[in-house]
Amino acid sequence: MPKKDFERRAYKFDVRAERREDGTSRLSGQPIVYSSPTDIGGWFREVIEPGALDGANLKDVPLLVNHNERMIPVARSRNNTSRSTMRLTIVPTGLEFEADIDTERNMTARELDSAVERGDLDGMSFAFSVEDEEWDDLQSDYPTRHIKRFDAIAEVSACTWPAYTATSISARGKEALESARSALESARQQQAGPPEGGEEINLLKAKLKLIGGTTK
Repeated sequence: MPKKDFERRAYKFDVRAERREDGTSRLSGQPIVYSSPTDIGGWFREVIEPGALDGANLKDVPLLVNHNERMIPVARSRNNTSRSTMRLTIVPTGLEFEADIDTERNMTARELDSAVERGDLDGMSFAFSVEDEEWDDLQSDYPTRHIKRFDAIAEVSACTWPAYTATSISARGKEALESARSALESARQQQAGPPEGGEEINLLKAKLKLIGGTTK
């Protein structure tokens, strides 16, 4: 998927491991859940509305560990075709996944399988961009963001820190909080509109243009 600015969310939703006789392990979980109000770093409350995944770009979604894009993915969904080692399913409650990981030949997959089975790693996360959203009480100290439609899901991750709390933020978590704060600031700026006097300035520019004057 082309590089762009994606937001990241890490929630405490269970990820499970099932070992099989052929040397692989199947991971499953639900990284995206609808209608579940979640605190985003104390900046705002966020709710993913039912249907937000309808039409979202899920064409190429890797499964990572802690959003580490420098490491080889442990699985990947390519339109859920036969080439995919991960299957994504949109369900009435959100997004579910099943991933077949190679614990025999992939060290990262083996470590992930062990950490999930032991309960050392018990959260899911995802990176996304938004197409449509609404905000309630945007100018208050604690507004609510409703994500009505995702533009794309860039990746899903099994993650160590599944919640945004003061005691459980990794370096990636800090980046996620910065992107969340940027989303809030952008929404407030859009609601506020142009600076005071902006409309008058635009009218003046239009008049000057008509009479051949400068618009700088």
